[in-house]
Amino acid sequence: MRSSAAKQLSLSLESTLKQLGLSARVRQYEVLERWPAIVGEHIAAVTVPQRIDHGKLIVRVSRSTWRNELVFLKKEIIAKINKAMNQEIVNDIIFR
Repeated sequence: MRSSAAKQLSLSLESTLKQLGLSARVRQYEVLERWPAIVGEHIAAVTVPQRIDHGKLIVRVSRSTWRNELVFLKKEIIAKINKAMNQEIVNDIIFR
């Protein structure tokens, strides 16, 4: 019984967010929240995802050596993010 009610509430909330034009923004925040699970603990330990703006993910990196390494992994990280979210949310990453 509770599972059915929770599912109905979830569908209702999703529909409301879509009607308000907020569903894409919520998915972007979900990327930020799921960052450690998507990129792994080593990368998550030296990075902080800050925001997504027009498909560009801004990530703060603790050291320049890591920033250089992450530039080489950019395409792989973008693919991991979009696969984890089951849609294309990120099309570029800017490491700062």
